[in-house]
Formats: sequence, C-alpha cells, structure tokens
Amino acid sequence: MQGFIDCHCHLSAPEFQHDIEDVLQRAQKGGILALLAVAEHAGEFERIIELSKRFPGFVLPCLGVHPVQGVLPEDQRSATLEDLDAASPLIQKYADHLVAIGEVGLDFTPRFAGTDSQKDAQRQVLIRQIEIAKCYDLPLNVHSRSAGRPTIHLLKEKGAEKVLLHAFDGKPSVALEGVKAGYYFSIPPSIIRSEQKQKLVKQLPLESLCLETDSPALGPEKQVRNEPHNIAISAKYIADVKGVSLEKVMEVTTQNALKLFPKIQKRIHL
Repeated sequence: MQGFIDCHCHLSAPEFQHDIEDVLQRAQKGGILALLAVAEHAGEFERIIELSKRFPGFVLPCLGVHPVQGVLPEDQRSATLEDLDAASPLIQKYADHLVAIGEVGLDFTPRFAGTDSQKDAQRQVLIRQIEIAKCYDLPLNVHSRSAGRPTIHLLKEKGAEKVLLHAFDGKPSVALEGVKAGYYFSIPPSIIRSEQKQKLVKQLPLESLCLETDSPALGPEKQVRNEPHNIAISAKYIADVKGVSLEKVMEVTTQNALKLFPKIQKRIHL
C-alpha cells in the first residue's frame, strides 16, 4: 500500500472553509490515502460528517471533545462535563461512521488549567471519553499539551489500549512510557522547526510513529496555513533522522496507522 495517512487534521477549520476541494485534491496528489478529520467541539460534528460523506473513503471522521473549549481565543476555557453532555448524543448518532474518538485529552497550559478544579474537570471529561471509546471499540486521538505525563498515566490507569498521542510535546523519556503501553505518536511538519520533536523522533522507534499534519496548524512555517499535502515533510525528516528511505517511513507509518485504526482499511478506496 503506497501512500501516507494523515492521522490528525482539522478539515472543518474556518481556514479551509472556502477551498476544501482544492486542499483535498492537493492532498491526493501528494500521495495521501486517507485523512482522519478530528473535532474539537460539538459544533464541528455535522461539518466533519458532511465532509466524510462528500469524500467517502478519503476523509474519515473522528468526533470528540477537546480539553479546551471556545471558538474565539478570548472565549476559550477548560472543558467541562456539560460540554461532553452536549456532544454525546451526536457521538452516539454517528458512532458507526467513526474511525476514532477525538480530539480528546488534557491541556494543562496555565491559561486553561491554572487551578486544580480545572485540571480535574478535564480529567473527568477524558475519563468519560475513554469509556465511550471502549464502548464503541474505537481508538483515541489524543491531545496532551503541557500534560504529557499526566495524560499517559491517566490513559494507562483507565485501561486505554488503542491510543494515538498527536504532536506530543513532552520529554522522550515520558513518551517511552507510552511506547511501552503500546501507544503511537504522530509527527507533524513542524518537526523541521521543533527541537523537542526532533529529539522525540530520534529516541522513539519507527514502529511507534505515525504521520499527521494537524493542519491548518503546525506547518513547516509559523503563521502560515498548513495543509495535509505537507505530510511528506514529516516523513522525509523522519527518514533522515532514522537513516532509512522515505519509502520505508511511508510503509511503516501507514502500517502503524492501519493497526491502530483498523476501520481505515475498510473505508479507503485503493
């Protein structure tokens, strides 16, 4: 199977509202087999499902409640169980269409989790979504900003087995705890400007890596809209660091994605 799988991108973002067809056409030309479109809040769910129906077998939906809620920066806040209560009926409605629950996780940056009560609220939201993923036998697509160790520990404590930690910003030693638990780590194109992610790739085995773009964020250039076709930048950097061919990185990361997200193989059109 020749091609890339973008395991984490935000196709419902406003930045893609006016040219999503062109963006996806460039993605296909760039060798992408499938894109996992993640949600951050219930307001995005219908858009993601609609995209998955417009582009069947290419855009694959993931629904979940992000640990930070609020569309506008000035409105952003820590997630609560009330946010999940609003989202749960739609997750249930579309469960058969999903390839994962996500984007879920913890975000302990001081602005969003400056108090113990905020952190605990995020933990409760994540715990419930781990239970939802188990209920539907779906993997988790996980955010862990400034919370690498607590996220991995909570996932392990609650028995989460099928986990992708996207754009992990913690130490390699913490990530290796996730590797031991069988978790995967996806690498965005921003690796070319991130010393932390470069260290991560050096120490983690290729067999534990997947590819992502997190587009429209985490591109090769700051403040420039990222697109799924930039996934090749991640793959090439990993190949250089590991001293293997680009084809090898493509093969292994795609097989890793298929192992972690078994519904991909049933959905994609080859």
